[in-house]
Order: sequence, then structure tokens, then C-alpha cells
Amino acid sequence: MVNLSLRSIQAVILLDGEGNRVLAKYYGSEKTNLKQQKQFEKGLFEKTKRAQGEIILYDNQIVLYRSNIDIFFYVVGSMEENELILLSMLNAFYDAVSTLLRFVFIKKYKYQVEKRSVMDNLDLVILCLDETVDEGIILETDSNAIVSRVSKPRMDMVDIPFSEQTLMQAYQSAKDKFANQLLR
Repeated sequence: MVNLSLRSIQAVILLDGEGNRVLAKYYGSEKTNLKQQKQFEKGLFEKTKRAQGEIILYDNQIVLYRSNIDIFFYVVGSMEENELILLSMLNAFYDAVSTLLRFVFIKKYKYQVEKRSVMDNLDLVILCLDETVDEGIILETDSNAIVSRVSKPRMDMVDIPFSEQTLMQAYQSAKDKFANQLLR
């Protein structure tokens, strides 16, 4: 029987170049035990660390992955799931993270996602993931829409005239405007 659930993602995992967890979100009741999660991640990393593909079958699950410098992005789905949908979600998430982090990269890794920039901006990466997937349901596959939602200006500073802002509000407002100019 065909599964008609909207829940298509079982896990989204980010591992560093040594197989250590940077970020992992598991959806549903499977792999809720931390020991099982770590074992799954270790095996997954061992299988993909030297591979050049984008998709594998691992532990009776479809895993799509993408690596860059020293970080691996994984999306895990069930055997019945459409690989193109999972790939679309992975690409949207990766592109959104790349866009949001592009102005903080070290020059020699220009426009590439790396562990250091992800760790320094983990809050943005988690927000990107939350805007992309919720409880295993894919919410958005357009990276520009994800970026615009994550980088929206704070609502408490939108309507305050500059002359009436405190020093911290003015600083934050200027910082937000500068960041928006860089993201264009």
C-alpha cells in the first residue's frame, strides 16, 4: 500500500569532515535513541566520506547527500519516497545556507559552506532548516523564499524613526540594513 503521508523526511544531518555531528534533526519515532542516532551517523559517514555520488541506499532508507570542504549535508527518507523531492529539499536547504553565510567566509573558500562558518552561525542554519522542514514535512523548496524569511528585519525596529531609537536599536538597524544589502 502506498504511504499517503506528507512526512517525507526522516532526518536532516550535518556532519563535519571527521564524522562528528554538527546538527541533526530526526523526525518521527524512529532513531529517537541517541546511541542509535550516533551509530547511524557513524555508519553513514563511513559509507559516504569517499563516495562521489549524491544518493545511496543505507539501512533500508534513501539518503541524499552533498559535501563541501569539511561538511556533509544529509537528507534521509523512506524507501518509498521520491528521490527528486528529497533532492529538491536538500538543494534548497544547502543553497539557502550558502546564501546566508556567503559574506562571512574566509577569502580562500569564497562562496563555499564550511564547518567554521556553519558553527559560527548555527542559529541561521537552524532557522533555515526550520523554514525548510517541519516535523518531516517539506515546507519550502525555493532557497530565495527561505533566505527572505530567515533574514527579515526585526519587527520591533521597523516602525521606530531613527531619531527615536536607542543606541543599540540604531546599531542593530544599521547592521540589519547592511546585511540586507550584502544579501542582494
